[in-house]
Amino acid sequence: MHPNLSFEQAPPISVPYRFFLVAPWFGVIAGLLLAWSGGEVLASRWTPESLALVHLIAVGFMLQAMSGALFQFIPVAVGGNVWRPLWISNVVQPLLILGALLLVAGFYLSAPVLLAAAVPALLLGVGIFVSVVLLALWRTPATGMTLWTMRIAVVGLVVTVLLGSLLVEAMSRGLALPIIELTNVHLAWGLGGWALMLVAAVSYFVVPMFQLTNPYPLWFARWFGPLLLAMLLLWSVLWFCDDLRPAQLIGAPLALLCGAFATMTLRLQYTRRRKINDATSLNFRVAMIALLVFAISGAAMAIDPGLADDPRAAVWLGMLAFPGVFVSTISGMMYKITPFLNWLHLQRLGAPISAVPNMKKMIPGDSMTAQFRLHVLAVLLLPAAVWLPSLAEVAGLVFSVSCAWLAWNLTLAMNSYRRFRDQIRASALRC
Repeated sequence: MHPNLSFEQAPPISVPYRFFLVAPWFGVIAGLLLAWSGGEVLASRWTPESLALVHLIAVGFMLQAMSGALFQFIPVAVGGNVWRPLWISNVVQPLLILGALLLVAGFYLSAPVLLAAAVPALLLGVGIFVSVVLLALWRTPATGMTLWTMRIAVVGLVVTVLLGSLLVEAMSRGLALPIIELTNVHLAWGLGGWALMLVAAVSYFVVPMFQLTNPYPLWFARWFGPLLLAMLLLWSVLWFCDDLRPAQLIGAPLALLCGAFATMTLRLQYTRRRKINDATSLNFRVAMIALLVFAISGAAMAIDPGLADDPRAAVWLGMLAFPGVFVSTISGMMYKITPFLNWLHLQRLGAPISAVPNMKKMIPGDSMTAQFRLHVLAVLLLPAAVWLPSLAEVAGLVFSVSCAWLAWNLTLAMNSYRRFRDQIRASALRC
């Protein structure tokens, strides 16, 4: 194990698990919604169904999983003491679930009252979560680019949620605000300032540790986060400057920077010391390939604006980013984090090392591989359905089944912990 891990500060195992077990079900709903609605919803990013789909993944799947990961990662990996994690998670998670469901229902039904009701739940849930997380991140004595990039990511979450709340208020109350410009800025911060920034922060630590690669080059880790932040700030300002077109001025460099992260990660995987292809490394590889295709597509649209005139172009980018990049990355992370959680907490019960099962026994390898293959099929079908609407129903069903299978595998991991925990406790009583 990594020598700098702080096992003694880990939260109760129920804290990350509750977020991980809920997250995939938002993906199940998203897939069923696409299968029910058909390919017409992918004709534009502005259809009610398309907005509902995006937020099922972003506010449902991604925010749940990433919040659970931070509750575990901050104490163990960067030494930050999260205040009362069990109590905080008991308050935060219901608010995030309620806010996500209200938001999605508001978009799908075009119901301003539901959209307005989602704002206080999400602001309160994210506000409490961010407060304790940022406090832990700023109080920790740790140093390094993982810590600094993670701080930027949490600030990116704040900006994303505040912009999203402003947009919801504008739509539900009819405020005279530049909706398109605000949406473009909100989306950039959600994808880049929050999601990709957090993926980068965690990757600096876990890719070398779990995938047995060389570390990210120091120059890359030192400059990627600040440069991405600077580009996002410039992107945000340019959208509100008359006579300037931010997509043409900063779109291509921003996309290429994202592609640089994908290329670096793929290179590290290719040159790693041991060629192990487990569910984590394979999901990461799919995610980075999707990110590379996203970056090339985004750069091409910035260079040739005519390519972006088709309303389906933005949906194409969304399908690459949300299911392709972030669902793949999160799935791979959870397949590694949950067995590690089991091993850690079983060891903390005081049992000898020999009594703690190997992490590979926590989730059946065949089940993870089968789910991964189904997910890859979904990642191929979903972007294709943007241009071939007849594939939408199949793509939605495949994605839904894949997410349900992910939830099942995570449940198997939780049940493995309970089974081995009971065996260890029974052995201790007999002694």
